[in-house]
Amino acid sequence: MNEKEIPKCEILGVKIAAVDMPFTLSYLTEHIKELTGKYICVSNVHTTVMSMENPSYCKVQNHAFMALPDGKPLSVECKKRGFKEAKRVTGPDLMGEIFAISAQHGYRHYFYGSTQETLDLLKEKLKERYPGITIAGMYSPPFRRLSEEEDAGIVEMINETEPDFVWVGLGAPKQENWMAAHKGKVKGLMIGVGAGFDYHADNIKRAPMWMQKASLEWLYRLMQDPKRLFKRYMSTNFKFILHAVLLKK
Repeated sequence: MNEKEIPKCEILGVKIAAVDMPFTLSYLTEHIKELTGKYICVSNVHTTVMSMENPSYCKVQNHAFMALPDGKPLSVECKKRGFKEAKRVTGPDLMGEIFAISAQHGYRHYFYGSTQETLDLLKEKLKERYPGITIAGMYSPPFRRLSEEEDAGIVEMINETEPDFVWVGLGAPKQENWMAAHKGKVKGLMIGVGAGFDYHADNIKRAPMWMQKASLEWLYRLMQDPKRLFKRYMSTNFKFILHAVLLKK
């Protein structure tokens, strides 16, 4: 496995993997056993602006095996900077693509995060849509800081299931910080997918394809949850346009 095979474009200090879905799937399929203990960040405008403002979080992003361009503005900016093959690789889409080939490859999946209610629904939906998928385990952690003993117990619990993929749905920046802290400790490839659990459990809906292609999925999410997302999107989108698009940082 040679990480130099992965083209990377630096945007606001984050080394974004300038790849597309076919490249990502092919690479993960070929190297999944070698990737155990590593992690992938699914990056967007929000996490990239946070990285610009927080050096420690930027380091977490750059210590990932890959920081995928989940947000279309990232893939568009990669193209503008000379990486013509870059396309959007969203967390929910990546999950679906891997779930679809899991029975064929014998992949084992562990889901860490969200609520027990969502995990139960997620399990039901995945069993319906992807016959033969192996769900090795699921765990909804408490919404508080864990003791060292509790954390060690969770790591042991995950590792006992021998997963190939550990899907982490804690939201940014918590999920990225969790994966970085457990790099080399957790068996399986950790992938932080944010709201991916909710999408596949049908708790929330994806934006129409025309909005996704027009870089407007953020607007669709904003309409679904304006109270929580308005301030975040207005702030981070403005900063991204200023620093990444106009100033080319």
